Amino acid sequence: MAPSLLPNDFQSSDRVDEVIGLDLTLSAMALFSNPFLPLMADNNGAAYTRRFLEETRDNKRPKRNISIPESIGSSGSVSNGGNSDSCGGVSRSGSNGSLSSLSGLHFRDHILVYSQRYLAAEAVEEAAMDAVRMAAGYKEKGVEEDETAYGMRLVQLLIACAEAVACRDKSHASALLSELRANALVFGTSFQRVASCFVQGLADRLASVQPLGTAVGRVQLPPVMNIMDINVSDSDKKQEAFRLVYENCPHIKFGHFVANLAILEAFEGESFVHVVDLGMTLGLPQGHQWRHLIQSLAAAAPGASNGKKTCTRLRVTAVGLCVERFDAIGKDLKTYAESMGINFEFVIVESDLENLKPEDIKVYEDEVLVVNSILQLHCVVKESRGALNSVLQMIHELSPKLLVLVEQDSSHNGPFFLGRFMEALHYYSAIFDSLDAMLPKYDTKRAKMEQFYFAEEIKNIVSCEGPNRVERHERVDQWRRRMSRAGFQAAPLRLMSQAKQWLENNKVIKGYTVVEDKGCLVLGWKSKPTVAVSCWKC
Repeated sequence: MAPSLLPNDFQSSDRVDEVIGLDLTLSAMALFSNPFLPLMADNNGAAYTRRFLEETRDNKRPKRNISIPESIGSSGSVSNGGNSDSCGGVSRSGSNGSLSSLSGLHFRDHILVYSQRYLAAEAVEEAAMDAVRMAAGYKEKGVEEDETAYGMRLVQLLIACAEAVACRDKSHASALLSELRANALVFGTSFQRVASCFVQGLADRLASVQPLGTAVGRVQLPPVMNIMDINVSDSDKKQEAFRLVYENCPHIKFGHFVANLAILEAFEGESFVHVVDLGMTLGLPQGHQWRHLIQSLAAAAPGASNGKKTCTRLRVTAVGLCVERFDAIGKDLKTYAESMGINFEFVIVESDLENLKPEDIKVYEDEVLVVNSILQLHCVVKESRGALNSVLQMIHELSPKLLVLVEQDSSHNGPFFLGRFMEALHYYSAIFDSLDAMLPKYDTKRAKMEQFYFAEEIKNIVSCEGPNRVERHERVDQWRRRMSRAGFQAAPLRLMSQAKQWLENNKVIKGYTVVEDKGCLVLGWKSKPTVAVSCWKC
């Protein structure tokens, strides 16, 4: 509380100079460049400051009706960021201005203002320490670190390692990789597990980089359709992992469901229909998507009392390089279609997308054509744009009634490595978090999915460049621009109620949501988009 009488020794000029000197010291305290103050950016710094000032008002604060901005003056003001310096919300200016601004005040007011400045500086310091304690994961009854703090340190290590790899600083990157390997555990928390995949990608990228100024030679891969075609020696493990992903994660099933609804709508009233499947949905055994379509077409046939024609013949053309696998799928689908009373024809076109030509696809005059692409077109998004443009032009020449496009909704094809790295880290952290909610910690199925499927995508994004990098996922807005430039028009999906009902019927774990985005349907985990479905017409 401010004193009513000032001691005599405070009235001497020497003591006044000493108190004024205290102003400079306290201003310096308030402006001290604490490395953790950036954690108080945006509105948090002001909130912490207000809280601490309110807590100390009764015990320390002189009861004088002077506002905080007035008391701090121009020597140091607590702000919400803006144009502040690197101290994270504490702006810098000269303390001489504070003396001139206080020249009209009485000596007692000087003491009061200095006390206010002391409290403001103390609040800033305590707020910074509080932020540090939160970042470090301290608990009220000890210094035990929590999972969030551990994850924060892993994030910092990963980013530092990515920066070192980008700068081709092998010694620093190797040291960080050693520390990361000790902490990024395959059977740890969800973030430890995803970090282990990024560590593999960073290690592979580091092993392939050359010192600056040295020509970098790349090993050219044979033609591929997608990530499943790479590392053929591990194909059995990867196929098993992909099967587990299909069975346990809703991403691909959701794409199949929405795509089939759109295809059925395009086929309504038609008797002779044809689907061109680009990639045959990565060669999933039994052709799940087309089994469901055959079942739906068969169910619709008996109820054609409205006079509309029903489908009596279905052709499926599988495009890809896995001929033997496609042949087995085709035989299985033919047997299933015959049992459902559907005349079924299956054709295989052995080609990757970049070399596919319109004449490779046989189209009859009296049939309705739909092109289906599930997680395929992103693999032909190259730096030159020519590959994707030629594929889209080829599809456009086929004049399909509908093109169904299902793609991962994330930006993994930016021009800069660090940007792609951060986007991928954000995206796959959400994927691994969803797996964490679905399966127990030590479930081997989850480990197989993570290490033989998602890890392959991560490693390709992180470690590969040029034609070797096939995982070039882009956001739905970017796909809109690409499709529009290629001459396609959006065909909005009005299937939101069916999509939400599908989530309920399949008992998809709570946390997954479906939203409509300008005519596209997007499946996301806790508001983080994962897969987007869109439809296009010529």
